Amino acid sequence: MYKIGVVGPLSSLKKVRDVTEEFEHEIDFIDFPYEDAREVTDIIKNHQSAVNGWFFSGPVPYRIAKEMLDSEANFTYCPPVGSSLYRCFLQMSRDQKHFFDKISIDMIRLEDFFLQESLQELGISTENIHVKTFDEQYNFQDIVEFHLDLWRKGDVQGVLTVLQSVYEALKRENVPVYKINMTKMEIRQAVKILIEKAKSTYFKDSQIGVEIIEIDQFDQFVDEVNIRYHLQHLELKIKQTLLSFCEKLDGSLIENGNGRYQIFSSRKAIEREIGSLHSTVQHLSLEMDASVAVGIGFGETAASAEINARKAIRHSKKQESSGIVVIQEDGVIIESAGQDEQLTYTFRSDDKELLDKLNQANISVKTYKKIEALIDRMNWEGFTSSDLALHLSMTVRNAQRIMSGLNESGLVEYKGEELQSPRGRPRKIYMLKK
Repeated sequence: MYKIGVVGPLSSLKKVRDVTEEFEHEIDFIDFPYEDAREVTDIIKNHQSAVNGWFFSGPVPYRIAKEMLDSEANFTYCPPVGSSLYRCFLQMSRDQKHFFDKISIDMIRLEDFFLQESLQELGISTENIHVKTFDEQYNFQDIVEFHLDLWRKGDVQGVLTVLQSVYEALKRENVPVYKINMTKMEIRQAVKILIEKAKSTYFKDSQIGVEIIEIDQFDQFVDEVNIRYHLQHLELKIKQTLLSFCEKLDGSLIENGNGRYQIFSSRKAIEREIGSLHSTVQHLSLEMDASVAVGIGFGETAASAEINARKAIRHSKKQESSGIVVIQEDGVIIESAGQDEQLTYTFRSDDKELLDKLNQANISVKTYKKIEALIDRMNWEGFTSSDLALHLSMTVRNAQRIMSGLNESGLVEYKGEELQSPRGRPRKIYMLKK
C-alpha cells in the first residue's frame, strides 16, 4: 500500500485526518506532528525512504522540505489563501459581530502575491491591512511582536496568522487572532493529487527498461587481432564489467555479438544507476580504446522498450560525443543523460500551427524542440547560429540554414548583431518567439 507522510502541528493533523479517512482503503497515512516548523528538516531526513509522498499542512513546512526533496518527489500543501483566507474573515465577522477592515496578517514570502489577489477578490481595501512576510528561517517571536505592537497601538482590530506558535502566543495576550487553516475541500483535492501522482510514479518505476551498449568499430578491431585467445580474453573482460554493472540493476545481460550488448531491467533501477552506467562506459572505452554508444528505452512492454532503445542507440551514434541517450514511452528524448549538459526535448507535437510553420521552413519538430530545450537550459535571451552549431554539434552553415527557415516562418525574430572582430562579418542575433 502507498504511504503518505502528513507533516504539521497536531491541531492541523487532526483536521487532515478527518478527510484522509475517506482514502484509507488505498493509502496509508503516517502522522509526523511538530511543535516548531524547523523540526521538518529532521522529519524528512529520518523518514524519507519510508513514504511515497508528503502532505504538508502549510507553506512553511512545505518550503523547508522543498530545499531537501528532489524536484521529482511527490509532495504538496494547501496554500493559505483563497478559501482558507475567506473562512477566516467569516469566522472573525461571526465572532466579533461586525466586519474588521483593520487587521494584520503574517504570510510566508512568495505567498504574499496571492494574498493581495485574494484580498482584491474580496473587495477589501489593503490600506489598513498590515502584512508581515517571512522566510523559512523565521523567528516566531519577531512575528508575535509585529502583531502585538500594532494591536497595542490600536492600528489593528484583529490578527490572521499561518503559524500555530504565533496563534498560541497571541491568544495568551487576549488578541483576537485567527489561524488560517486548510478547508476540507482543499485537503481532499490535495490528497487526490498526491494519490494520483503516487500511482503514476509506481507505474512509471515499474516500466521495463532496455539498455543497448555498442562498442564502436568492434568488427575492425576483431580483424586486427591475430591471436584468437587475446580476443576471447578481451570479450570476457567486457562481459565481466557489464555483469558487475548488471548486478546493481538486478538486470539480465544478453550478448548479441560483435561488441553489442543488451541489458533488461526496470526503469527505476536504470534511472537510479545512471551514474554507475557512466563509469562502466568510461571503463569500457578505455579498455577498448574506442568510443562506446549507449541507448536506453523505456516502455510498458519489453518490445516497446527495446524499440525505443534501438532508436536511442541510433541517435547516440550520430552524436560526436556518443553520450547516453534515453527515449521514453511518451516520445521524450534525453541527450547526455545524467550529465550537466543533459538536454530533454520531444519529437512530437499536436500544435497544428507550429507544425504548419515547421513544414513551411522544412525543419523537423525534433530539431525545433531540441533548439527550444537548449535555449531554456542555457537561459539565452538572444543567440546566434554559431551558438547553436557549437552546442548542438552541427556545422555553422547548417545552423544558419535552420535559423533562416525559422525566421522566415515567424518562429524566431531578428534581435540585433554582434561583431566578433573588426574584419569579420557581424553575426545575427535571434530570439525564439513564445
